[in-house]
Amino acid sequence: MNNPNTYELMKRNPKGIALIGVTILALAALFAYAGGFFSPQRLSADRFIDAIEHGSPPTGFRRAHSKGICFAGSFVGSAESRALSSATVFLGDTVPVTGRFAEAEGNPFANDATTVPVRSMALRLVPATGEEWRMAINDTPGLAVSTPEAFYENVLASTPDPKTGKPDPAKMRAYLAAHPETVAFMARMKARPLASGFSNDTYNSIDGFIFVAPDGTRRLVRWSMQAEEPFATLPPEERAAKSANYLFDDLLSRVARGSVKWRLIATLASLSDPNEAAEVWPEDRPHVTLGELTIDHVESEAAGNCRDLNFDPLTLPSGIAPSDDPIPFARSAIYSASFRRRTGESKPPSAIAHQSAGAKP
Repeated sequence: MNNPNTYELMKRNPKGIALIGVTILALAALFAYAGGFFSPQRLSADRFIDAIEHGSPPTGFRRAHSKGICFAGSFVGSAESRALSSATVFLGDTVPVTGRFAEAEGNPFANDATTVPVRSMALRLVPATGEEWRMAINDTPGLAVSTPEAFYENVLASTPDPKTGKPDPAKMRAYLAAHPETVAFMARMKARPLASGFSNDTYNSIDGFIFVAPDGTRRLVRWSMQAEEPFATLPPEERAAKSANYLFDDLLSRVARGSVKWRLIATLASLSDPNEAAEVWPEDRPHVTLGELTIDHVESEAAGNCRDLNFDPLTLPSGIAPSDDPIPFARSAIYSASFRRRTGESKPPSAIAHQSAGAKP
């Protein structure tokens, strides 16, 4: 997947007809692969969802990151961002934002105190031009895998045994032996401090995307939504003593006191950096502040807010393009399959029903 020469060619000849043809064919192939169109034996989005559900889907909810809360706010791009990307979200106008915070959990009624220690932020930015940008970003240091196939194997190895309610240790050992990148990810997760809440956490794109500048220059980037609130953490024993919905209750209380802000920071890759989601780039790479996100309203999921949005990571404006990282293509196909499945299902209220805070913009 890592092909530095591709990015060097993009930089030298961003409008080359040959490169455009190769790129279109590559994108079409990736979409076909993610959709399982090459053969019935290929890994498809529906097979992914079947594995994630493992026989007991959360009816009416997202199949993963099921427990969440909606928010609304705005984004304003910086002057520096306009030299890196021609996307209209960076023009400096106030861009309306709809989004969602969630836990990486397939149970919409999970206990916040004991759930998987991974949280997410999903965003839909819609400038006046209508060239919207959607993203789904996590608070993890990279991803556990770099390919859709490895992620599928991870899901299968992690599926609880019906007899024990826990993954089969033998299957997990075999998976980890074949995937040292997942072992490295687990070590990073163990070493990182866990934020005490949604509002003081930082969320990362994980995947690489191409930013296209007004002059056609193309750069491989990742981005982070870095909290402006001071970081804090909770010892495990304090977290275990919290209420089942404490993360969401705390967010509601925090936004009721005033808006919460994040800075959007781009990290620029060097030609030697691997464009693989399981690989973390060095800290000394250049960083550019792209703008500021403000959240001033949160509410439980319901018709008309974030509940029925598909935060497809390939919904991109002109000025931002996919790279050769295959994970976003697989995520796009999987999100679409999940969206289709839940569209016709009844929508029970979430665990954070009938609560709201802040003033709608």
